[in-house]
Amino acid sequence: MKKSLIIALFALVAFTNQSFAQAPVVPKQEYMVISVIESLVAGGLGRSRMLITDENGKSNEVQMSNFFSMGGINFSNIEENDVKVTLKLKELSNAGWELATTTAGATESIFITRYLLRREKR
Repeated sequence: MKKSLIIALFALVAFTNQSFAQAPVVPKQEYMVISVIESLVAGGLGRSRMLITDENGKSNEVQMSNFFSMGGINFSNIEENDVKVTLKLKELSNAGWELATTTAGATESIFITRYLLRREKR
């Protein structure tokens, strides 16, 4: 009798805990990608851009300067591009976006950096 009472109490406690247990809350997140493509082609023949793809798949293109001019590497252009990227990341950070990852790569004629941003879905 005592053993069956203990088993019944144990089953009641286990059932009660299960019925009040809450499923873990998984935050919904939205993502945004910024791709910065900077041309290494001299003389302004390349096409440097910042492509911003928002959480809805809508893209926006921002013109950027090429790394090289006719005289070689153009540090003013690089600085200008850095300012554009920094201001865009600051703007998005102020809107609740967080930088999740950054990936960079280069070919013979372009340098590309991808920024993946995320925030909790509003």
